Amino acid sequence: MLLKNFQNHINDNLSFLKGSRLLIAISGGIDSVVLVHLCHQLNLNVALAHCNFNLRGKESDGDEDFVIQLANSIDIEAFTESFDTQGYANEHKISVQMAAREMRYFWFDELAQQLQFDYILTAHHADDNLETFLINFSRGTGLDGLTGIPEINNKFVRPLLPFSREQIVDYAKDNQLEWRVDSSNASTKYLRNKLRHEVIPILKEINPSLLQSYQSTINNLSDATDIVEDHLEQFFQEAVVSIEESKMTFKISEFKKQNNPRAYLFETFKDYGFTEWNDALNLLDAQSGKYILSNTHRLIKHQDHLLLSKIVPGELIEIVVSDTSQEIETPFGMMCFSEVDEISDNSTTSIYVDRALLKFPLLIRQWKVGDVFFPFGMKGRKKVSKYFKDEKLSLLDKESTLLLCSENNIVWIVNRRADNRFRVTEATQEILKIELK
Repeated sequence: MLLKNFQNHINDNLSFLKGSRLLIAISGGIDSVVLVHLCHQLNLNVALAHCNFNLRGKESDGDEDFVIQLANSIDIEAFTESFDTQGYANEHKISVQMAAREMRYFWFDELAQQLQFDYILTAHHADDNLETFLINFSRGTGLDGLTGIPEINNKFVRPLLPFSREQIVDYAKDNQLEWRVDSSNASTKYLRNKLRHEVIPILKEINPSLLQSYQSTINNLSDATDIVEDHLEQFFQEAVVSIEESKMTFKISEFKKQNNPRAYLFETFKDYGFTEWNDALNLLDAQSGKYILSNTHRLIKHQDHLLLSKIVPGELIEIVVSDTSQEIETPFGMMCFSEVDEISDNSTTSIYVDRALLKFPLLIRQWKVGDVFFPFGMKGRKKVSKYFKDEKLSLLDKESTLLLCSENNIVWIVNRRADNRFRVTEATQEILKIELK
């Protein structure tokens, strides 16, 4: 019965798999073994990929041997990879489960690219989908987290998603299939296993048609999500000012126009790790320069806008310029030095200085509190921080601004303002043009 339903599902909804080169992610457990058997019965062009995470000693090695034997028995190709999962988890300070997930999907993707597999199949089924729904629900989520596992996600396809664990087990027993049992699946110390063994059986006892009811709910939520996404697309067109490599800029006024600004903040920034949505809401009326942080991003209030930027680990920029015969690479472009006979243009990306006034080596660095300079065209000095404030620079703009210095004196606030002390005068004998390309 499952084979016929699976064939119909492929024909009706996933026909692109027929004739494609497919890689099946197989653990050796009952779900992935049944997926391999079903695909083999339909003569789909498949190969197997197995990860040995080395977390269960001989049991892990036994899983790998089983997958190789299964592939040999039905004459298909199998790829295996051994991982130091615990070491990776310790190095990246993440859980073992997250480490295994990251390494697994990275390897599958790499394998597919190198050997030109069109799609990667995983054996997620309806019960997995329900478990994921409950996990997301218990942790707090939005509509996206309640619509379950996507059947198609780029190269990853989950053709067993409409079918229950019960159907899969019945098929395996009816066809006398062999599979491996992961002893860790019996432990309820993991949330998914606790839901699987303790919570979902009670829910199924209360409602024997739980999976069908859940699928109905998923369909309704997916329809609601489509409506929300259509509206959000229109909102983004109005709210987004610019999308640059280093930041995205949003109009605060567009959030304030909405009946529920907090909801729009959630939908706009939920994928960037933020969780404190009342803090995000308060940011709309905060002073310029205030910000909130996630583990990966920063959301900054700057005048009438919100600026979203990725957090880059702090790195001190100090670039020494020993002479002017070289081009110097900076994080924001190539700084070039050239001797010229006259001043030919005026732009923020280049300055002209009296070369004799420079004391080498020069230093390219970030600004720091206490820096002062003499703005070109003025006699007096000015704090760099005051100059930034007058220019209404955002926190991100300040952080991405470099200074070119001669000894302890600022020659140029790069791409913004030259220092008057190094200007070209009638007494200048050698003009040096400095520009950032």
